[in-house]
Amino acid sequence: MTPKINLKSLLKQKKIFKKVLYIAALTMGSIVSTNAQTVKGVVTSDAGTLPTANIVAKTLNNSVISDLQGAFTLTAPTTGEIVLEISYIGFETKTITVNLVKGINDLGLIQMSPDGSSSLKEIVVKGTMAPSQAKAYSIKKNSLAIMDVMAADAIGKLPDRNAAEAVQRMQGVAVARYHGEADQATVRGTPFAWTSTLFNGNRLPSSNVMGNRSSVLDAVPSEMIQYVQVSKAITPDMEGDAIGGSINFITRTAPSKRVLNVSAAGGYNTFSQNGTYNGSITYGDRFFNNKLGVIVSGAIWSRQWGSDEFAATYNTGATVAQQKRSLNTVLFKRYMGERETKGLNVGAEYKLTSSDKIFFRGMANKFDDVRPVYESYIDYTNTRFQYNYRYSHYQTALNGFEVGGEHQMNEKFKLDWSYSNHKSEYYLDTPPTSGNKGLPIATFRQKITGGFNDLSSDGKRYWGFDSPNGVGGTVDHFETGIANPNEVMDPTKLLLNQLVIAQLNNSERDQIGQVNLKVEASSKVNLKFGAKYRHKDRTNTYGSNYVYLPGAAVGVPNSPALVPLSNLQTTNFPSGSKFFGNMNGDFSQFIVNPLTKDQLFAMYGQPFQTANGFMDFTSKTNATSFYTGDENVIAGYAMAEIDATDNFKIVAGIRNEYTAMTLNGTKATTEGTPAVITLSPSVVENNYNSFLPMLHLKYKLSDKSNLRAAYTRTFVRPNFGDMTPGSSTNTTASPMTITQGNPDLKPTFSNNYDVMGEYYFDNVGILSGGAFYKNITDVVFTDVNMQNINGSDYLVTQAKNLNKASLFGFEAGINKRFDFLNGFWSGFGVEFNYTYLDSKTEVPRVSGTTVYNDKTSLPNQSKNLFNAILFYERNGVMVRLAGNYRGNSVESINQQLGPDYYIWTDSNFTIDASATVNINKRFKVFIELNNLSDSPVKMYMGQDKRRITSQEWYGSRGQAGIRYDIF
Repeated sequence: MTPKINLKSLLKQKKIFKKVLYIAALTMGSIVSTNAQTVKGVVTSDAGTLPTANIVAKTLNNSVISDLQGAFTLTAPTTGEIVLEISYIGFETKTITVNLVKGINDLGLIQMSPDGSSSLKEIVVKGTMAPSQAKAYSIKKNSLAIMDVMAADAIGKLPDRNAAEAVQRMQGVAVARYHGEADQATVRGTPFAWTSTLFNGNRLPSSNVMGNRSSVLDAVPSEMIQYVQVSKAITPDMEGDAIGGSINFITRTAPSKRVLNVSAAGGYNTFSQNGTYNGSITYGDRFFNNKLGVIVSGAIWSRQWGSDEFAATYNTGATVAQQKRSLNTVLFKRYMGERETKGLNVGAEYKLTSSDKIFFRGMANKFDDVRPVYESYIDYTNTRFQYNYRYSHYQTALNGFEVGGEHQMNEKFKLDWSYSNHKSEYYLDTPPTSGNKGLPIATFRQKITGGFNDLSSDGKRYWGFDSPNGVGGTVDHFETGIANPNEVMDPTKLLLNQLVIAQLNNSERDQIGQVNLKVEASSKVNLKFGAKYRHKDRTNTYGSNYVYLPGAAVGVPNSPALVPLSNLQTTNFPSGSKFFGNMNGDFSQFIVNPLTKDQLFAMYGQPFQTANGFMDFTSKTNATSFYTGDENVIAGYAMAEIDATDNFKIVAGIRNEYTAMTLNGTKATTEGTPAVITLSPSVVENNYNSFLPMLHLKYKLSDKSNLRAAYTRTFVRPNFGDMTPGSSTNTTASPMTITQGNPDLKPTFSNNYDVMGEYYFDNVGILSGGAFYKNITDVVFTDVNMQNINGSDYLVTQAKNLNKASLFGFEAGINKRFDFLNGFWSGFGVEFNYTYLDSKTEVPRVSGTTVYNDKTSLPNQSKNLFNAILFYERNGVMVRLAGNYRGNSVESINQQLGPDYYIWTDSNFTIDASATVNINKRFKVFIELNNLSDSPVKMYMGQDKRRITSQEWYGSRGQAGIRYDIF
């Protein structure tokens, strides 16, 4: 079916942008001066180029800030002699005299020297962190948006090996941990999809498994990153879908002089009791009289890892209220695998003329996550053991390129443009013996003949605190309750009952074209206009299974007997730390020698399935989980940067984003006796406009302090998974059910108010703090309710815009060196930041004929976040002890049962450490230690933290290595 296109809306948008560009052209034409001269240059130092340096033309009463590569352009009205004053945090102010000639005056590289004061020079020259902090603070101090910044050399000296782990140290940022490693990040505790993750200013495509828009960052090595900018209040020239904020990863660009450095490290994981290694190399140089600059950086991180996870499910579907908290299953799950992260970043820029530059950026990132999984269940409901073995090889790829140019058209007018093409993929391509691909899972079951001896009076198993008569114990002192102590999981009795392939193959490609026009209207006013077009292609295959069952398991006469695990090829259970050594007790009865990988794959081949009577029971409704689609976004903005006084700056503007989305999928209807499934094509469309006004006020209280205030309107687009064209209707169930997407979902909007202040210490430190408030409308929740359709009652599950929400918070941070102390003690310092968040929303719940509005916080939002770092830095020695805390948060909402059945993630505190010693100017040795506290990740149901749903331990890891700066 050909998707409909809203031509009227698209034409209207095109007319708007034509008008914007026409007004921009008139504005530029009216202000261009034929007499003005242009001064260009690049501010640099031994630590590299200096971003956002202050350049003041003393004789002209004019000033400018250098860009992230240290380059600046300044306009002078006449020729002749002028005096430039250049200043930077931690460096001596430099004054130079320039004799201007007509046209463009290129000053080339301007070298800055560390501040002459003895204490500060010690920090900048011999310190291992201060140069990066000086850059980060300079970007923050001079930014128009409210943001925090981290530079590459700071990232490289923290024990963080991927992009998500790097940003967890920043104020107001929280991360999600997946088997011991951070993989997603969010700003100010909002849901992960509410934070915009950018690379070089463009939002990354996402192949997220659940169909939402949050980006998974574990595929990107931290060595690929030059700067990280975390914007809490955005400006109109930034992507507007950022209610929480945006995290902009800026990749490495060509240096001002030759750079060649290598690093190598090896380490150990205490859980897997195996080694790890990583290495990186960066080369950059300039050629052809500095016209061509290139940068190439590559990194690899390979590690053996493992974890133990204890998980519990509950009988929440029970009709008796008390029994909803009874145990259904408990699971002892061990992961033992290998991960490898590889990244390559290339960049080039060519200076065509003194006014024109073109550039290229490319990246290729791959994350291979091989994790055989060993799952041993006690099924209390069905009185049996269950054993699952699966061989998981998840593959994540993020690849793409960007080309663009920057052009100083004349003294007043600067234009930049770019085109980018990036693709994200998340997939499995196993097993090789089947045409169907995904995650292969073999399930074995064994009847428990002796039953259980610690059931409650109603015949159910509970934790003791939930039990009607107080029996059942706790997770901390877990007893299986199996009546016969000799009844254990036995390979001769574990019979193969099911083979499944869980589908997963998601991909998303973004192609983006954009242009920005900057006009110097006067020495006090800069105007900026821009337009962006994004075309997104998405393919989604997730949420359905290929199912193969043996005839003997479903009662087919004369079927071959079920195959015991002992008749198949197995291998030794993996070594590592003691099996569930973090729990009290001996659980070795749940250790089962697993299948070999080749045996697992062979079981999906036709010879094995024919010989053992397997049949394909895959549901036709699987087709509803597959969809393709495209999304087109036309965005434009206009903004003004006004120096109202020498100390007061105003940034005001608007941004508009029009979105047109089409998804193509399949509907499934199950009806009749016997049940018959009918498939039909389904197309959904969702078109909407987002108008986003913004205002920033910045007042310079002194050379060391700023006060900021901002109003911004931002939004987030509905998730693809909530708008899926697939729907499933089952008239044979009781009650009859409909599960479907919602093409009419509105985007979620937020009005954001921020007040922030910052004070910069003389010795490269900062004190900052402020408050913020978000008023949010059209929050999306999954709605489950009974509806009468054509005279019949259905239980309908569908995402809807249900509620408003609010978020209030404040944050504060300090980075202070104790240089007021003498000698050795002057090297100590502290870095601390804290964020408090309080969000409120209401979730409607129907019980009988009564509608309740359950009050809750936003999903993934923790009330308390903090980082605490004690560091020592003197004479080329840097030592850091870092603690990261994230408070508990709601992870999933059970709308049918209410808050007592919400799933929460418990608070988590991790301790990491790192140390670097400069052997000489070019050679360093370092050590990195992660999760010294061996902090587990816990999830629980309701308000009682003892009602565990998941508890995972993954041990500590560490490594030591060298870094050699050859040039």
